[in-house]
Amino acid sequence: MIFAVVACFVVGYILIVFEHPLKLDKSVPALLMGALTWALISVGNLEVLDHLHQTAHLEEVLLHHLGKTAEILFFLIGAMTIVELIDLHQGFSAITAVVKTQNKIKLLWITSIIAFFLSAILDNLTTTIVMVSLLRKLIPSKTDRLFFISMIIIAANAGGAWSPIGDVTTTMLWIGKKVSSLNLIIALLIPSIISLAIPLLFASFLPVMRGSIMPSEEKDKDNSHEKKLLSSNTMLLIGIGGLIFVPVFKSFTHLPPYMGMMLSLGIVWLVSEYIHPEEKFDQKNKHLYTALQALSRIDLSSILFFLGILLGVGALESVAVMALNGEKTGFLMNLAMHLREIVPNQDLVIFLIGIFSAIIDNVPLVAATMGMYPMDQFPMDSKLWLFIAYSAGTGGSMLVIGSAAGVAAMGMEKIDFIWYFKHITWLAFIGFIAGGLTFLGIFPWL
Repeated sequence: MIFAVVACFVVGYILIVFEHPLKLDKSVPALLMGALTWALISVGNLEVLDHLHQTAHLEEVLLHHLGKTAEILFFLIGAMTIVELIDLHQGFSAITAVVKTQNKIKLLWITSIIAFFLSAILDNLTTTIVMVSLLRKLIPSKTDRLFFISMIIIAANAGGAWSPIGDVTTTMLWIGKKVSSLNLIIALLIPSIISLAIPLLFASFLPVMRGSIMPSEEKDKDNSHEKKLLSSNTMLLIGIGGLIFVPVFKSFTHLPPYMGMMLSLGIVWLVSEYIHPEEKFDQKNKHLYTALQALSRIDLSSILFFLGILLGVGALESVAVMALNGEKTGFLMNLAMHLREIVPNQDLVIFLIGIFSAIIDNVPLVAATMGMYPMDQFPMDSKLWLFIAYSAGTGGSMLVIGSAAGVAAMGMEKIDFIWYFKHITWLAFIGFIAGGLTFLGIFPWL
């Protein structure tokens, strides 16, 4: 019956990986997988272990995993709503307005640096959407624009890797008490910068980056439609301030991160209720700028995807098998023991996790590693967890389908998978390796 549980997970995983060819939303196989793995455990009367690796009742173990999953989901819902509120009030126009150069190399570096730091505050997905919208206005030629957008994907993923709120995987590790916000930033900021700087340096010498951007005749018309609102700057400052406040709140109160996110959302929501976006603002237009409107725009499909994936991984983490040492352990932990036998070098294993994250969604990959390595052997802020945060965060840039940022850009600009593989994968790969080696080099000195 354990074989059936694992097979159910693997089939679900394959369907998620081939989401685009199958034209099937990845939330569907994720939800089916999450429910069926636990159903098979229950029907097969399989033994399950709790987080202390002791035999426990199925419902207790399931409730534990649901609680840990809910922490992540409520955190993400809060963050998504704040970002949508900023966007409703056109707060991001204040950021995009600073980009004025037409020199290709300067524009490449400026937009990539903005994406790098913006991703650390928002998240890599939202940052990519904002920056793609900006580049559409700045670069009329699609051939040129694809290179810039591809570098934004690398920048957004690199920026998200060193921040506890910059990527779903780092958020998972942070909420799961695998890393602390301060040590994550200290350990991964320089490697993340290197993982972006090296591709930027090489890209600057590419033939496509010679010369200047030719302005479009339509550009002025497009900009005339985007009027900055009276509330734009206020909502941008309050929203970003609220997101930055979350790690600060956690360090002072020692409460879980989702509590800080709920507080920040409450404050931003409160401000949005009383702010006046337009000169002639009346009740008729108020619904356009409310938190309820923002909530209707958040990606609930992704939330359900995470729910299914994390419950499925929880099933593999909890179902009991006989380990190499003759003791009962969770399936994923047993898998880690076998992996250690095959590949003794742990750093190489984590490099491989980064490469796999370009092919396989990094959320279930990181969720699986969290179940494979016990906290008593690898405590908070150990080299393992920090390196996993870097590898899973930046490795996804190697393929356009390897990260949420890449998938969003692919959907918005119809980026061809083969084109990205031929022109961008090598840049992302050398950046990923350079940043990883930088981390391994500086970690002993931290």
